[in-house]
Formats: sequence, C-alpha cells, structure tokens
Amino acid sequence: MSNFEFDGCKYMNASKHQKEWGNKIISELNLKGDENILDLGCGDGVLTKQLCNMVPQGYVLGIDASKGMLDTAKKSENKNLKFQLMDINDLNFSNEFDLIFSNATLHWIKDHKKLLVNCHTALKSGGIIRFNFAGDGNCTNFFAVVKEVIKYEDFHKYFEKFQWPWYMPTIEEYKSLAKDSNFANIDVCGENTDRYFDNADEMTRWIDQPSLVPFLKQINDEKDRKIFRDKVVKTMIERTQNEAGKCFETFRRINIFAGK
Repeated sequence: MSNFEFDGCKYMNASKHQKEWGNKIISELNLKGDENILDLGCGDGVLTKQLCNMVPQGYVLGIDASKGMLDTAKKSENKNLKFQLMDINDLNFSNEFDLIFSNATLHWIKDHKKLLVNCHTALKSGGIIRFNFAGDGNCTNFFAVVKEVIKYEDFHKYFEKFQWPWYMPTIEEYKSLAKDSNFANIDVCGENTDRYFDNADEMTRWIDQPSLVPFLKQINDEKDRKIFRDKVVKTMIERTQNEAGKCFETFRRINIFAGK
C-alpha cells in the first residue's frame, strides 16, 4: 500500500460511496465517549474526525501510507485527533486502543493474517475491531475493463511484472482466516452495495481516485499514461451507462466485528 500515492483533495470529491459505508458503520458503534480509537487507512480524515466527535474524553489516531491523503487530513487535527504517516503493514502498537476502525481500505493489504495479529496486539483487553473492505465480486466492470486494456499492444510492456494490488476474499475464505486468529466473538458477513453513479463525471472521479492509481504508476511515459487512462474511462462509460446517464458498478463488501 505504501507504494501508491493519492490526492486527498481529489479523493474527498470522489468518495461519496465510501463515506456512505463509513457513516453506516459509525452510526452503529456504541461508544461511551472516552475511548481511544485507531483508524486504519484514514484517507482524507473525514470519517476520523467524526469518530473524534463521538469521544470527547478520548483520543483518535488516523494512520495512512499516503502523504497526499494526510496533507488533507491534518487540516482537521486537534488535541484529541492526530494523523500519522504509517503503512498498515508496519502496525506496531501494543495495548493502546479500545477500538480499531477501518473503512474501504483493507483490500489494499495483502497479508491479513499478519494484520489481525497486529490489531490484536494493539487493542486493550476488551477492545474491538470494526472493519469494512472490498470482497469477492467487487468492481467487476472496472476490473474487466482494466485487465483488457492492460493487454493492448501499447501497454502490456508496462505490466510484465505487475502484481494485482488488492486482496478481495470470499466470505468463507475470510471466516476461516479470522477463526484462526486470537479474536473472540468473531462476526464476518458480506454486503451487496452495488450502485449507480449519478453520471459519467461522478464515476470518472472515482476511477481516477483511487482506482486507476496503481495502474498509472506502472506507465512511465506521460503520453501513454494519458492514453491508458482515457481508454479505461471511455470504455467504462460505454459499458456501464444506462439511458438515464447513470453508470453502474458492483460493490461487494466484507464486514468484520471481533473482540479481544
């Protein structure tokens, strides 16, 4: 995840659905107001600030591997809300947090066995984790288009050593993984949040930030990078836009709740 850089301001304007998922999770939290909270992959910090507002006697730390995201997030810092540049893979806290929260981030992390161990260590006794991230069946249209464009003669040379950037397991796969962790009262469930973007512009903003970032990073020629981007966007619009001008994409989520 630390290999990719994002634009926090652009992400803020392109993450309407991510914010909706996060707001739903936050609304379901039962907090006393004095908890210490860690937000994994805090991004632009909008949801992290909401968490801070819920714990006036507590403390919230948001971490992210993208300086561009944190440049935006840090504008919200106060005495109870801080942001830190850190790769989630390098999580090294011990017995510090009552809640570890993450929304629309952990599909960027490949080693979830290590992640769960580190989160368990970071939690206080009685603490909980609450995660939401992409699972199997997510973004089927975008993935099909980008895999197709990668194979074009002009672009395949850039992707010879490319590694797919996301981990999106099935529900059963993650249940098995979580069961082998040290967490108690583990609940793993799937959620279908397929949606229509209001128009092509809204979908294009989402494609640009964050979806295309790992692919454009591979292309070191500026002209080819623009052609690749424009081809993906154009094809996505052609294949997903309906007569009303809305563009469809599949969004399949995995929700995790567990305690220490």
